[in-house]
Amino acid sequence: MSDPWHFEKVTLPNGLGMRIARTGDGVRQPLMVMLHGFPECWYSWRHQLREFSSSMDCVAPEMRGYGETDAPVGVSNYTIDKLVDDVAGLIGTLGRQRAIVVGHDWGGIVAWATAMMRPDVVERLIVMNVPHPAKFRSNIRHFNFRQMARSWYVLFFQLPWIPEAMMRSRDFSQLARTMRESAVNKSAFSDDDFVHFRAAFARPYSMTAAINYYRALIRSGGAFRQPSWIERKIAAPTMLIWGEQDFALGKELTYDMEGLFSGPFQIKYIADSGHWVQQEKPELVNRYLREFLDLG
Repeated sequence: MSDPWHFEKVTLPNGLGMRIARTGDGVRQPLMVMLHGFPECWYSWRHQLREFSSSMDCVAPEMRGYGETDAPVGVSNYTIDKLVDDVAGLIGTLGRQRAIVVGHDWGGIVAWATAMMRPDVVERLIVMNVPHPAKFRSNIRHFNFRQMARSWYVLFFQLPWIPEAMMRSRDFSQLARTMRESAVNKSAFSDDDFVHFRAAFARPYSMTAAINYYRALIRSGGAFRQPSWIERKIAAPTMLIWGEQDFALGKELTYDMEGLFSGPFQIKYIADSGHWVQQEKPELVNRYLREFLDLG
């Protein structure tokens, strides 16, 4: 059976050319936009694209800088406001006013921010293995040393060119090794899967663009700056899915979150999964998505 997705190239209102993987009829069905993390691409949503192809208009973009999406040069082009603008612009470009926004890792950060900065475009919010920005900031500001140690790579990525060289070394073998070794379910990643992830960094600037997300975060104040949007309560119904054996983010980052929402909120913990939860436990994640979206 062939895969249900096809690819489109769209131009956003801000001028960014973005490639998207898409399933569904594109008109009658609800729109679900799925935002990937680092060092991934649209393909990290392959299980969800297959599962929901008949019930949703599923769109998995290659985020700014990745794959065949435009990669503007300069750290300032990867700030959170520009990433949120991409999401809102994509929803409008697809002829919709609102969408179900799903995000993992960096895509989860952008999903959280979109729900707070542009609540008008978020119908429902689903985030996987990345904490609400206010919770992460609070843990860092209150010296959660365990989490600070886990986040060492964020500081490493502030160095010029060295992180890019390390990630590109030996045909991206470091990328594959990091993802597979940090997974609880190591069979979640086949060698063929990494062909897709490597393709996201085929262009000369793509790895720098991806790492610029981290550089822009720190240069804009990171966990210590309090942007005006970060305390806005989220009205959209929200579900957080959390693989408990995450190598980079502690479960404590998910505690006591109820006060951050004015709408319904729920957490689904998955004990036998690591950071790459929608790829490590796709059947369970898809079941939670179906229940949350009332798809039966």
